[in-house]
Amino acid sequence: MKPAPFEFRAPTSLDGVLEELREHGEAARILAGGQSLVPLMNLRMLQPSVLVSINHCKELSYIRSEEDGLACGALARQWDVEHDRVAMERCPLLVQALHHVGARSNRNRGTVCGSLAHADPLAELPAVALALDADMIAASSAGRRVVPAREFFVGALENSLRPDEMLEAVRFPYAPARSRSCFIELGNRNHGFAIAGVALQVTFGEDGRCSRARLAVMGGENIARRATDTETALAGSVIDEAIAREAGRMTASLVDVAGDFHADAAYRRELVAVLVERALMQVASGAALNARSN
Repeated sequence: MKPAPFEFRAPTSLDGVLEELREHGEAARILAGGQSLVPLMNLRMLQPSVLVSINHCKELSYIRSEEDGLACGALARQWDVEHDRVAMERCPLLVQALHHVGARSNRNRGTVCGSLAHADPLAELPAVALALDADMIAASSAGRRVVPAREFFVGALENSLRPDEMLEAVRFPYAPARSRSCFIELGNRNHGFAIAGVALQVTFGEDGRCSRARLAVMGGENIARRATDTETALAGSVIDEAIAREAGRMTASLVDVAGDFHADAAYRRELVAVLVERALMQVASGAALNARSN
């Protein structure tokens, strides 16, 4: 199929983009990489009357090291973030997750903010944003506001942006010292949609015990879920096979899984338990410390 008729706008500044959103509201959609938007338009699942491209807004194309974390502008391409030196050194969980996002051709065009705004429950980056307590910077012609990741994702393909707002940037906090991270997922095929996945970051004390855990699960519900009860249970523990197994079972019991044509509910719940256990054991063994894929 082909998309329904629409008007195409290509402002050269952020102010121009925000003015288009102010004027057209719900009838408009932002185009950055188009890796998710264009297929939905071709299927006519989305039929915006105005498509606002931000690809000429160079002020949005940045990956910036800030005091509070790594800031990615709305035009920061996934491939560029994945290979950014600061991201690799200080946000390893983000880099690990990006390696699982589609194929290289997708990541060459796809943007970090675009994937987050799309809010697909089977996407990797929303889980990372939840696990790391990322800040989402929403912009409109009336000003800016910072939305915590836990308040940004509302449901499947639904975020909390107002009709006149866009996701101008996202800021991922840096990993604390003595932290290890692991992103792991399982899908039916390479570069396809995942059945389930886990984003994990653990900070260890000098005694080798877990001093802080950050854990989010994707694929079980219509949005990624932060497993705060599991995080609390892990605090102060020495992560071994028994602890990892129990954490996996606890997390699986917290997720309200549903079956679909990819996997039934029982399989998906068991998979969540196994992936959490594997991620914890990788982190505990040190294999996940600042890991990255080429």
